[in-house]
Amino acid sequence: MSMKKSLQFLAFLALPLIVGGFAGFATSTGVSSWYVTLEKPFFNPPNWLFGPVWTLLYTLMGVSSYLVWKSTKSAYQRMGMDLYYTQLALNFSWSFVFFAFQSPGWALFNIVILWVLILLMIIYFIRTKPVAGYLQIPYLLWVSFATLLNGAIWWLN
Repeated sequence: MSMKKSLQFLAFLALPLIVGGFAGFATSTGVSSWYVTLEKPFFNPPNWLFGPVWTLLYTLMGVSSYLVWKSTKSAYQRMGMDLYYTQLALNFSWSFVFFAFQSPGWALFNIVILWVLILLMIIYFIRTKPVAGYLQIPYLLWVSFATLLNGAIWWLN
């Protein structure tokens, strides 16, 4: 891989990790204060699990977005990348809505839209570069679980 391609790959890898890092700031302040006071469902995972899972998912996002970006330009490729950036922005905002603004109801609305965008992104990624779309399936599964968890917390509180 050339130096230019290596730097491009690192930039695509860094973007979701940086976005996740900033979102993690909102999460960390809320987890240690407001979140501990909430009633949670029996299936709520331990707090330590979220960091490693999100790190893996953000890494997979970076890899798959790079694969799609460097693919042959097409309407599917452009739409896939537009969906990628849009879902990444919505992913970023969820942490602030849930933890910083302490609003599980609005966060639930946010995450449902996020889930739809992820599904659409996967479809467009698969049409562009199949492996890139398949790399996003764990993300969709985790956000499916997070949606259920968010909904349960909203309902219980």
